Amino acid sequence: MPDSTPIALRPDAARTEPVELEDRSRRNGTGGTRPAKPKLKKLRLLLVLVGLGLLALISTLFGMLMAVAKEIPSLENSAQFKVARNSTMLAATGQPIARLTGNENRVLIDPEEISPMIKNAVISIEDRRFYQHHGVDLKGMARAAVADVTKRGTVQGGSTITEQFVKNALAAQNNRTVFEKLREAALAYHLERQWSKQKILGEYLNTVYFGNGAYGIESAMRTYFGGQRESYNPDERKAANATPAQAALLAGIIASPAAYNPLAHPAAAQARRNLVLKDMLNQHMISAGQYQDALIQALPSTETVKPPRPDSSQPYFSTWVTQQLVDRFGADRVFGGAMKVKTTIDPALQAAAVQAINGRLAGIGPSASMVAIDNKTGEVKAMVGGNDFEHHPFNIATSGHRQPGSAFKPFTLIQALEDGISPGSVWPSAPVTFKVSKRESFPVHNFEDKYSGSISLANALAYSDNSVFARLGIQVGVKKIARLANRMGLRTKVSNNLAITLGALKVGVNPLEMAYAYSTIANNGRRITGSLPAWKNGPVAIDEVTSSDGKHVIARDKRRFIQVVPTGVAQEAKLLMHGVVMKGTGTRANLPNTFVAGKTGTTENYGDAWFVGFDDHYTVAVWVGYPDKLIPMKTLWGGKPVEGGTYPAAIWHDFMVSALNILHQRNPKKDKLDFTNTGATVSGPSTAAPTGNGGGGTNQKNSQPKDTTKQQPAGGGGGNQGNQTPDQNPTPVQPVTPAPGNGTGGAGTTSP
Repeated sequence: MPDSTPIALRPDAARTEPVELEDRSRRNGTGGTRPAKPKLKKLRLLLVLVGLGLLALISTLFGMLMAVAKEIPSLENSAQFKVARNSTMLAATGQPIARLTGNENRVLIDPEEISPMIKNAVISIEDRRFYQHHGVDLKGMARAAVADVTKRGTVQGGSTITEQFVKNALAAQNNRTVFEKLREAALAYHLERQWSKQKILGEYLNTVYFGNGAYGIESAMRTYFGGQRESYNPDERKAANATPAQAALLAGIIASPAAYNPLAHPAAAQARRNLVLKDMLNQHMISAGQYQDALIQALPSTETVKPPRPDSSQPYFSTWVTQQLVDRFGADRVFGGAMKVKTTIDPALQAAAVQAINGRLAGIGPSASMVAIDNKTGEVKAMVGGNDFEHHPFNIATSGHRQPGSAFKPFTLIQALEDGISPGSVWPSAPVTFKVSKRESFPVHNFEDKYSGSISLANALAYSDNSVFARLGIQVGVKKIARLANRMGLRTKVSNNLAITLGALKVGVNPLEMAYAYSTIANNGRRITGSLPAWKNGPVAIDEVTSSDGKHVIARDKRRFIQVVPTGVAQEAKLLMHGVVMKGTGTRANLPNTFVAGKTGTTENYGDAWFVGFDDHYTVAVWVGYPDKLIPMKTLWGGKPVEGGTYPAAIWHDFMVSALNILHQRNPKKDKLDFTNTGATVSGPSTAAPTGNGGGGTNQKNSQPKDTTKQQPAGGGGGNQGNQTPDQNPTPVQPVTPAPGNGTGGAGTTSP
């Protein structure tokens, strides 16, 4: 009987099986290698293919190096300028409004004419291994990758100064492919074999855009540190004598001329400058004494900076849009790529804005800023950044951070409505003090210490009762109000101090973001943006961009809508804000047969006055004051103070009259434009009939008693411009009860 035990379990299995295999392999004469023969052939084939691939790659790279070598002469700045053609900026109607002449504003200088301090500052922050690598820095790329992974974001760049110069000099600046990046790297490597480090650095600094119209290092030094000089000698070189503080500021701007603009964002610019100084100290480029001295140096101010005047009929607007283009496409392509940029500005509305301001403020003293936004598209249709770009190029509309006062109260109101607080709810109107900490308090008082005893929320908004809105804001939560304001469109991060309930912010706001945030209310809680916004999910100033060959770089698309406030809440807020112009502090903005809503704002020192409002078509923000410094306007309204309900409301009214007439002219088939439908169906407290100058307040002699509110903030942190006063209103809310109060400052400016 044969053994049925499995071989693996048989006692002799381990001994006999290997011997049999060995004998078989010997008989075959293969030495046991026959089964592996097919694998060996595949391995040899793979090695051959890899070798051929490496040869092909080397040949390709060699050919690329030989090809790009021919491009090196074209990287010379002088040659680059000869072929550059300026881009053109157009209004929404198609007519030219600006020629982007960055190249003409650039002053070419030799590398030896640039201060070593500037060179060291740029190297310290942009490419610390500049003198060690050969155009491409693999160690730097690895370090940047590790930093980005560690910080979970892009915190360091891996490109060298040589690569940045090549990228700036080449025509292709948008949607760069992998091949183009390899080509740039190859050119950077080859460039360093033909040019000295000093020449590369000098040519690079001649191509960099430093913001505020300064293109190239010499132009940057003249713009930021040349004072108000009108001209320079041909052989004069400001870049040859830069201090550590000056060099560090300019080096820091390179990464983002918009974000580190010392005029628009002084805190960010100073922090960036100090970072560069720290890097210079750590890399032994400056001494400890130079470092400490540089830290205390003041930044350039609006009084000292003198940007090159743009070739533009609308310099405030075109300069703002130009910076957006540079951030998106790069300076060389914008200034020398012969692009056509169609913007959203409407020449007729722009002229109306200028006329409205000049008609009220000519010869008075203060200037005004205005921004008008189309509610349906989120497009900026008019922008007045100041009254004299030649001598005051600082753009209040986009960069001025001023205290909004009571113009901030609608954000507090909307948060309260979202939380279910009724407009008809009754609140105490009396002085109150809130405790912030053991040593800090926040006392709130109304104007002239007059109070109503009790008042509805609707009337508290109309007559800007500070005591009510302080209680209201603290009850709903200042953090919630701050987040809501930013969601609605304020770009500036809103502080969390208690006084924001009345509009006293640690950092002020500008007319552009105020108009944009109010347009969210006008659009029933929808925030409208587009494909190329001024900031993320922000307003739109660029409609389309075409290249020199007529192809769309950015084609107009449908606007995007983001619902940030519930529709019913926004509609109710519109009705309540309508009461401000019907019977409250903003009656001079009232328009007959037209639904208008808005809010006034005035700082207690009368240094800032606002009116921000809207109809169905446009949202318009008007600010009046002195752009360079805080100057009280205590007697400029016919001997009385300038408040939000005076010049700002009157300017707003005049502009809107012109704007509606323009709309009527563009729609001749319509006998009468219907602006009375608000789209709001929610119930709420009724508003009183217009009082005083119901026709809009064009007669400045009309008698309007002051608002019955005043706030004297303290505590809560923030602000540094003192307290604020309310705006004028036609009649007091109720018989008033005087009450004493002298609260101290400390919470910044606020206004009813």
